[in-house]
Amino acid sequence: MRLFGRKDDEDREPALPGDRIADFWVWWEQNRPQVDAMVAAEEAERLADTLASAVAAVEPGLVYEIAPGRNAAHALVVTAAGDAELRSLAHRWAKAAPPSDLLWEFHPSRQANPLALELTLDVGGKEVALEELVLGLRVPRGSSRIDVAAFHPVFTDLDEETRMEATLLALDWLLGEDDVARWVGEITAADFPPIDAVASAHLRAVVDDVASGYEDEQWALLEGQTAGGAPLVATTRYPLRPVDYPLFDQHIQITLPYSHRDENGLPVGDSLTALRDFEERLAARLTKLHADAVLAAHLSAEGHRVIHVYADPTGEAAIHARELIVSWEEGDPVVDVDSDPAWVAVAPFLS
Repeated sequence: MRLFGRKDDEDREPALPGDRIADFWVWWEQNRPQVDAMVAAEEAERLADTLASAVAAVEPGLVYEIAPGRNAAHALVVTAAGDAELRSLAHRWAKAAPPSDLLWEFHPSRQANPLALELTLDVGGKEVALEELVLGLRVPRGSSRIDVAAFHPVFTDLDEETRMEATLLALDWLLGEDDVARWVGEITAADFPPIDAVASAHLRAVVDDVASGYEDEQWALLEGQTAGGAPLVATTRYPLRPVDYPLFDQHIQITLPYSHRDENGLPVGDSLTALRDFEERLAARLTKLHADAVLAAHLSAEGHRVIHVYADPTGEAAIHARELIVSWEEGDPVVDVDSDPAWVAVAPFLS
């Protein structure tokens, strides 16, 4: 096992993420008695030094914190803190965790705290009591997200960066980090009360109301142009959010050339029928994979349909895609597979 806090030998290849996660849990098992003792003795500084080096050995960009548990006394949270590139790593860390017990549970994102309104943040030397936090809430027409403007009386004494830090932490405690990613859009940390502001206690109800409109699977049809100005038609899952599929960091792009097209280069006739048949067979394969892959979007332009699938790289979605294209008869189909934890390939379609 590699020792946390020490550099590997220069001639040793860097450990793979899975190996670093496995090392962490070996370290946890070996050092848990000391960690438990530091928690019991409230040795916060020593505990911070110990955990910081262990978590950094998994990935320096990950952030950890110890919070009250939902079912255990404590929760160890190791989160990507909004970094989409690291979200899947944090979730794999949690997936590899030992079973929760009476003392510890483990989470890959900050959890909503049911006692949030009783808590006080210490930010920039100022106390931010969440019960005094008020929010301006706006849902733009046609949007699946809520724009939030937050204000607290002490914000007038804080700089913009510190106000935003307090606001983001407060939202994580009120909703949980993943629901912030799902349902919150533009965030503003205001230095004056927003018009029609409501108490922060109402945020959960507003989010639940917006979320109720998206309980069933929905798709959106979009029209646009390619970089060269050619017409483009796309169909995308809506809302499309990587946070809903945190382990799906493998991007599978299927490109199908088609023969029958209209004057705009879009599929018609037999090609349109063949494309629909292919996607039905692809959807059937993905359904059999259960929770291993999702069809995110597809777009047609200039005689080609490009299908975007995201999958857990430990599954078999890429194998199924390569098997399916063998039967395609209109030109030479291509399957490209790469790592894309931030879903950059479908960035224009993300909700």
